[in-house]
Amino acid sequence: MASGGGPMTKKELGETHDVLRFGVNDSVRGDLAPAHPVQATIHKEAKFWEEKKKFGTEAIYGSAFNIRRDLDAQILSRFQRPPGALPSSMLGYEAMTGSLDDFGFEDYLNCKDCHPSLSINILLAAS
Repeated sequence: MASGGGPMTKKELGETHDVLRFGVNDSVRGDLAPAHPVQATIHKEAKFWEEKKKFGTEAIYGSAFNIRRDLDAQILSRFQRPPGALPSSMLGYEAMTGSLDDFGFEDYLNCKDCHPSLSINILLAAS
C-alpha cells in the first residue's frame, strides 16, 4: 500500500502493482514511454527547434556562444534549495531557457503531474 494512507498514485519499490491505474505492462519500456502520443510529438518538435536555434546562433555568434550558454544552463540547473518544505523552482534556469513563457496543459489545471490524477478521475467517472 502507499505511504500516508492515501490512494497510491505512483509506483514505489516493494509495493504491489496496481493494474487498474498503471496497466498490465510493468516493464521498463512501459515506464519510459510517453503518457500520450501528442506528448511525444510536442517533445520532438521542441527538440527540433532547440537544435535549429543552436545552429543559428553558432552561425551568427560562433561556437563559443553556445558553449557559454550550455555552461550557464548546467550551473543554473544544479541550483537547489536546501531540503525543506518548499521545492526548488529553478527560476533562473527557466528564465534562461525561455520555458517561463510556456503555458502547458498542466499549468491550466494547476498540477505538475496531472496524468495519474486524470486517470483516476476518468476511471471514477466511468463507473
